[in-house]
Amino acid sequence: MIIRAKAPLRLGFAGGGTDVSPYCDEYGGSILNATINMYAYATIDLINGKNIVLCASDRKEYFETEVTTFIPYNGTLDLLKAVYNRLIKDFAFKPQSFRLTTYVDAPAGSGLGSSSTLVVAILKAFVEWLNLPLDDYGIAQLAWSIEREDLAMSGGLQDQYAAAFGGFNFMQFKGHQNVLVNPLRIKRKYLDELEINLLLYYTGTSRLSSKIINSQISNVKNKTVNTLAALNKIKQSSYDMKEALLMGRLNDMGYLLNEAWINKKATSTAITNPIIDELYETALDAGATGGKISGAGGGGFFMFFCPELTRYSVIEALKKYDGEFKRFTFTDYGAQSWKY
Repeated sequence: MIIRAKAPLRLGFAGGGTDVSPYCDEYGGSILNATINMYAYATIDLINGKNIVLCASDRKEYFETEVTTFIPYNGTLDLLKAVYNRLIKDFAFKPQSFRLTTYVDAPAGSGLGSSSTLVVAILKAFVEWLNLPLDDYGIAQLAWSIEREDLAMSGGLQDQYAAAFGGFNFMQFKGHQNVLVNPLRIKRKYLDELEINLLLYYTGTSRLSSKIINSQISNVKNKTVNTLAALNKIKQSSYDMKEALLMGRLNDMGYLLNEAWINKKATSTAITNPIIDELYETALDAGATGGKISGAGGGGFFMFFCPELTRYSVIEALKKYDGEFKRFTFTDYGAQSWKY
């Protein structure tokens, strides 16, 4: 028997950073995001023998060990190991031989929530296999705990919930145990128009988000005035952008993205660099009205809002750089699993 699962990656439109502790604990955070047709995949093969095999096909990483109740971490496939270890601890299923193979449509550090989405996909596969009592909230919360507590990886809350729930969501956070996911009912014509007006551009470079997030965390802990003021504005932009989207005021999206990008850069000096700034200015000069990097910043995927068919002039203008454009569509479902 083969068990498969997949979970969608996400675009963060507004509110990014307000889902990170301690800001969300003290002030409350809010996020507007949407999942797209790029995925993290997990496959569990039940194999004969006495070994557990872990494999990340996209990263060409492989690990094998005898069946055990705990797999030590050593920097190779630690996310996969951590899911297994936590499920053994929390649900006490009997260890047995299996092969877990994963693949992600975007590289690590791309800004699309790939690491958290992968954890959600793996958990979803185990839920399918073992019939574990976890709903979407439970999977997202456990994925967060595995990353942030078991592996001490810096980051926020939105990625796990986006991957588990899917679709366009407005999320509100008051600490990691008080999360509310509000699905948005957006007219199809608005979504179709938004897809036409948005360009997704991979800068060709990934980044270590933890360094950027740790810088922001430090600024919040130290009550750095500029950072707190910027995060407050970023949170407000999530409400403004939600309203614009629901009401079909799509041309406002570009200007709101631009405002959010300006405020995002004020939260940490690691958010941008001269190349990113040049890319952004080139896109604006070619007709884009706004945009931002999806995720923590520093590299990965840039999205630009290009109204009135300016997408074609923006594409032409950015051809001189080493990045590439990625076609995408929005998806309306979260993590899925099945047996074969």
